[in-house]
Order: sequence, then structure tokens, then C-alpha cells
Amino acid sequence: MREIVIDTETTGLNFRSGDRIIEVGCVELINHVSTSNTLQFYCKTDKEISESAKKVSGISNEFLKDKKTFEENHQELLSFIKNDVLIIHNSDFDMGFLNNELSIIGKPPLKNKVVDTVSLARKVLNTRVANLDYLCRRFNIDLSERKLHGALLDSRLLAEVYLELRGGKQFSMDLNQKESKKDSNKKNKLNSPSKTTKFEPTHEDIRLHKETIKDIKDAFWNKNLY
Repeated sequence: MREIVIDTETTGLNFRSGDRIIEVGCVELINHVSTSNTLQFYCKTDKEISESAKKVSGISNEFLKDKKTFEENHQELLSFIKNDVLIIHNSDFDMGFLNNELSIIGKPPLKNKVVDTVSLARKVLNTRVANLDYLCRRFNIDLSERKLHGALLDSRLLAEVYLELRGGKQFSMDLNQKESKKDSNKKNKLNSPSKTTKFEPTHEDIRLHKETIKDIKDAFWNKNLY
């Protein structure tokens, strides 16, 4: 089972007031466990990055000036996420920005199924506090690299949180074993010889067969072919 953890960094908090995406980070999950397959890109924009956003991400308009636009990056993003389930922390925010960017360039909104890890965490842990820092500390996930927010780094951290919310590494191992067993069963079915049923003719069958063929003229089995 393939899922994609995705996170964005933006110029501000409200795409409706003109804020834009400045970074996208994605991590591939197979059976809830992150792989080495990732995607990250920055997006230059004419929108000025707010001071609060700069403090959070450390990204400036000067840093972005030689980067591609979202339009130039979007096809790579769509190819990476495909139609797989998206794992997002506070999905309304990121999906709102992603679909706004797609709308600006005349593309349809994303139709992927979404799992919101804020809602999932509140349900599983019975807590109102569900920010990423809190969840990482709760599950003893290393936060030492998170000096600033970054889309790819946050996606990697969220991937670990998501695994824990789904039951931890043991759950993933069990899921992998089930998937392997399914594949093995499919291969065995494909490789096993098909069963045939053997019918032995009765004496009456043999008698009727002889009666049927005795009147056939010039039957090839009566000829000496050599």
C-alpha cells in the first residue's frame, strides 16, 4: 500500500488573501513506513513572504529568486503523488493552498483521499493538543534537526508520527507479512498445475464406441500408413 506524506511552506496563512506556496516536501510510505523516495522543491513568487513566515521557515524572497515557479514544478508533484492517499497534518491548510495553486494555472483540484493526522491524533490519543512538536515528543521522535520548519523535514517527522498513530512498527511488520503472504499465495496459484479429472470408460461405453465406429468406411486407423 502506497501513501504520500506531504507538507508545504507558504508566504502566509491565507491563500484567499494572495499567499502562495514557497516549498513542497513529500515522503513516500509503503505499508505506513517511509522509504528513501522523496520529493522537494521551492517555488519563487512575487508575493512578499511575511515576517512571521520567514521566522518559521527561514525562507526569503531573495533565496527563491532563482527557483522555479509552482507551475514549472507542478507536473513533477502530480507524477509523484499519483492517485495515492495523502497524509497531511492539518489538511485543510495544505490542500487549500495546493488546490489554489493548481487553480491559478488552470488545473483541476486534487481528488486524492486525504488522512488528516491532526484529527487522527486527537481520536487515537484523546488529546486536544496535536501539533507536530507535541506528537514527536510524545512518541520520542528526535526533533534535534527541527531548528526551523521545512516541508521535507516535517514530512519525514510526520511519517514517523503517522506510523505510531497506526500502531507502531509491529503493526507495519504484520502488514508487510500479510502483503507478502498474499503475493506468495498468488504466485503459488499461478505456478501450480491445473487439476484434471480422470474418467474411466465403462464396459457399456466401450461397447457403444465399437458399434459407432465399425460402419465407418475407409477409417484411417484401419489403413497401413507405412
